[in-house]
Amino acid sequence: MSLTLDFLLPPPPASYKADQASVSHAALSATQERLLEPVGRHFLAHARRKTQNRTFSEDERHEAEEKANQVVEEETVEFEYEEVDVDSVNQDPTQWKNQDNYAVLGLTRLRYKATEEQIKKAHRRMVLLHHPDKKADKNDDAFFKCIAKAYDTLMNPVTRRQYDSVDFGMAHVEEDVPTAKSQGDFYELWRPVFEREARFSNKQPVPGLGDEKSSKEEVEGFYDFFYNFDSWRTFEWLDKEGAEGSDNRDDKRYQEKKNRAQRAQLKKEDNARLRKLVDTCLSVDPRIAIFKAEEKKRRNAKKDAKAAAEKAAAEEAAKKAEEERLAKEKAEADAKAAAESAKKDKEMVKRAIKKEKKTIKAIVKDNNYALPADAAPATPAQIDSQLFKLDDILAKNKAVEALEALRKSFEKAVQDKNLSDVFNAAL
Repeated sequence: MSLTLDFLLPPPPASYKADQASVSHAALSATQERLLEPVGRHFLAHARRKTQNRTFSEDERHEAEEKANQVVEEETVEFEYEEVDVDSVNQDPTQWKNQDNYAVLGLTRLRYKATEEQIKKAHRRMVLLHHPDKKADKNDDAFFKCIAKAYDTLMNPVTRRQYDSVDFGMAHVEEDVPTAKSQGDFYELWRPVFEREARFSNKQPVPGLGDEKSSKEEVEGFYDFFYNFDSWRTFEWLDKEGAEGSDNRDDKRYQEKKNRAQRAQLKKEDNARLRKLVDTCLSVDPRIAIFKAEEKKRRNAKKDAKAAAEKAAAEEAAKKAEEERLAKEKAEADAKAAAESAKKDKEMVKRAIKKEKKTIKAIVKDNNYALPADAAPATPAQIDSQLFKLDDILAKNKAVEALEALRKSFEKAVQDKNLSDVFNAAL
């Protein structure tokens, strides 16, 4: 029997020789003793398959049957079984991420309110109804796998919360919300909306909408709670996986980054949706109009009592305002005079600085640019050099007093014929 490989082998190393039966291409590393202990649910599943001599598909089916045959505790919550239209739910196990898990198990009425006992009960019934052994084609277990996946998702607290965050079966219900123009009883229209939203709150219990008897504090507490709503929705269920079969860590990190950005965007959009919902509810809440009317009535009741006091206070306030006006005008006049005086002083200082600098530059220029007394007339290069030095000296002496002292020292140096030394010392 011959074997045909459908891939190319890598080229042999340079040390390979065809006439040798074997050759060592590299030294072996030193042996080490390590204690390896197989653990985890995946190892247990592997051991179970080996022990029972089952394939993956057989083992999955057996585990589903075991879960279905588990004895349900006596204290169960009774609920009405739903008929599941198989044609209207997902039947492709590869599309489990997009399936309505509650619809697959027949829990569309309860959904996020379903308890573990109710999920177990619904799962057991669906397994009994749709077990592959009851079909003509016993290998047709696609829908059975969808049932098993729905059960695993809803029985795991982590994956159930992820799925409940985006429950596909609730989309049409969440979109069907009242508007500012909706007709009907305000409480009947809006109470179910906020009861649904309350399931996403990290803070429990969530205050209810209340009724016409609710106090102002209760109503304000309700709206404050939902305007500062702390939601646990993460939208992880909608994360996209990396390229199929890719083990590249960079690809995975890139996909994780995109998933985080998508979650943040969906979270932002959901917060905006809820805030718009609360704004609409607040705008049509009849209690708000009542509270405003009562507040206006209280203000009017106090208005007459304040009238006399306000009249006397107005006269006193007018007198005080006139005194304050005169005092303010005087203060503004004094401030203006002080500002003008300060401006004049500043201008005088600027002129004095300009004059001193001009005088100092003239002294340096008239004395051969502060070159030694026996030096020849300054060349253009020497002039530039000395002027640069003069700029440095002037930069160190910015105040008018310092410039005046510098000028006097230069004038004395001219008399003493040692301007060059004084000039260099001033650097």
